[in-house]
Amino acid sequence: MRHELRGPGPAVLRYPAGDLLVVTGLPGSGKSTLMRRCVRAPLIDSQLVREEYAARLPGRLPYALYRPLARLAHYRRLRRAVLDGGPLAVHDCGTQPWVRAWLVRAAARQRRRVHLLLLDADPAEALDGQRRRRRGVSRYAFGRHLAAVARLRRRILEAGRLPAGCASAVVLDRAAARALREIDFTAS
Repeated sequence: MRHELRGPGPAVLRYPAGDLLVVTGLPGSGKSTLMRRCVRAPLIDSQLVREEYAARLPGRLPYALYRPLARLAHYRRLRRAVLDGGPLAVHDCGTQPWVRAWLVRAAARQRRRVHLLLLDADPAEALDGQRRRRRGVSRYAFGRHLAAVARLRRRILEAGRLPAGCASAVVLDRAAARALREIDFTAS
């Protein structure tokens, strides 16, 4: 199943109770905001881990210095949450395809499915989102994200194929993402 939602989209997206949802898109596209606002299940978001580290460390300490520790903590939480079972929403770092591949394999071993939600923001909108939130990635990292999202977009929208191992994919533009009020894991 593949859906592209443009303009005012649905108020609710429903997924089977034990499945995993991977939320992906450009940095600044609103993944964390959408997840915090809409997901009615446990969520694993690297941004939350980054914020926890930032709150405990001196404000003048650049993220680049503690990034490896934050990433390690994020991946440990992700592994634990996946192995615990049950519904789960995951903020996807699109430049690390091995993470999504691992999620697909782990879910399959547990007889769960993985669904993808792609926030399809224009690059200028995403950069503006980074500036407004005072979070940014380097030009190099943004370029890597841009290429990864473009590959996903082509696969889903142009080729009409689901990403490897995904049971469904939904592509939301900014208006459809704003209209969404709930992501629920109760469908059977």
